[in-house]
Amino acid sequence: MKHPILSRRNSLLIVTAILLAPSFVQAHTGVGTTHGFSHGFFHPLTGLDHLCAMIAVGLWAAQLGGRALWIVPLTFISVMAVGGAMGMAGMPMPFVEQGIATSVLVLGFLIAAAVRLPVAASATIVGIFALLHGHAHGSEMPVSASGLSYGIGFILATAMLHAVGVGLGIGVQRISTVRIVRFAGAAIAACGVYIFCFGA
Repeated sequence: MKHPILSRRNSLLIVTAILLAPSFVQAHTGVGTTHGFSHGFFHPLTGLDHLCAMIAVGLWAAQLGGRALWIVPLTFISVMAVGGAMGMAGMPMPFVEQGIATSVLVLGFLIAAAVRLPVAASATIVGIFALLHGHAHGSEMPVSASGLSYGIGFILATAMLHAVGVGLGIGVQRISTVRIVRFAGAAIAACGVYIFCFGA
């Protein structure tokens, strides 16, 4: 059986290889010349939808505990990289914005209801949402940016947000009642409703 750290290293190598794959990149017009890494890093931090979903992944992973604590966030990051490569390459994907709003709502509900699923099912759920988030990141990459530096930027920002969620989840459960985490999930779900109605 492979050691978890080795598995994580292998996954990071795969993610890097995926980000190197796209050779033709499309992006929204009017973005302007921007440093690839910084633009990629700040992209997940400047949208309520991405911010809520990525912290929620960490919170849910902390709530699930065990192997899910690292498998769920790592799955999100790995699949998000695939979605990012698809977006950079201009591959179409329907209902991305609606799917992202749904991810915030569903993840918030899962936390609020303290839903405990098998690790494989949990990873599958976050993987589906990660593909949509990644596609949104990739499709909004500036024309002047390097795909690799931009991708590394949003991957690091996502990992940081997951870590915030995991840290909050573990910290709150250790020093206080687990209900606070569930209340946080309800607040995230409410943000999902807001995003559906008014946008991110």
